[in-house]
Amino acid sequence: MITITIADHHPIVIDGLAHLLKDIQHEIIDVVTDGDGLIPSLEQQVPDLVVMEIDMPNLQGLSAIKELRRLFAGIKIMVFSTHPEGMYALSAIKAGAMGYVGKTADTDVVLKAMLQVARGGIYLNNDLVEMLSNSDPSKNNSLAYKYKKLSTRETEVLNLLSSGKRNKDIAETLDINEKTVSTYKTRLLKKPDASSLAELIQQARLLQTSDL
Repeated sequence: MITITIADHHPIVIDGLAHLLKDIQHEIIDVVTDGDGLIPSLEQQVPDLVVMEIDMPNLQGLSAIKELRRLFAGIKIMVFSTHPEGMYALSAIKAGAMGYVGKTADTDVVLKAMLQVARGGIYLNNDLVEMLSNSDPSKNNSLAYKYKKLSTRETEVLNLLSSGKRNKDIAETLDINEKTVSTYKTRLLKKPDASSLAELIQQARLLQTSDL
């Protein structure tokens, strides 16, 4: 029996996972719908697997994964998100997640990923694994290759920029000051070979809408 905590603020996702798991040996022991409830839940009982959305109210995205790993040694986290795998999966793994599945994935893929992560494995979809295995750092100019070099925080800042957020909004969302946001923007401009902030944001949007 694998015990699972779900962290997601969409009722349809919670109900869907519950339906998916009802006939197999997986037990949902808790459901939290915002970041404020996640740590208290895990303090009560650490499950075999945490299935979480990185874009929830009161949750600092990928940084939350690092915090959970710091607080709960050995915790196994699978991200189940609306955000595209091509942009976020590698950053999530780098932050400490052991799997990343998009919410458009088939149910058999979701189940496979959950089982694999609960057993201590790493799960990424086949297309992403193939892309990485074929990457040549000296020749690969794809957006995905460029963005996998970004840190967790840089990825979060870029995502918020591409969604139209201002520095003040980003600072509030990530609980950092505006000067720090500006520093991250400066770093971002140097990494993906973007000559301007507008081009950088456009690259992020292209990656979000790609089929990687």
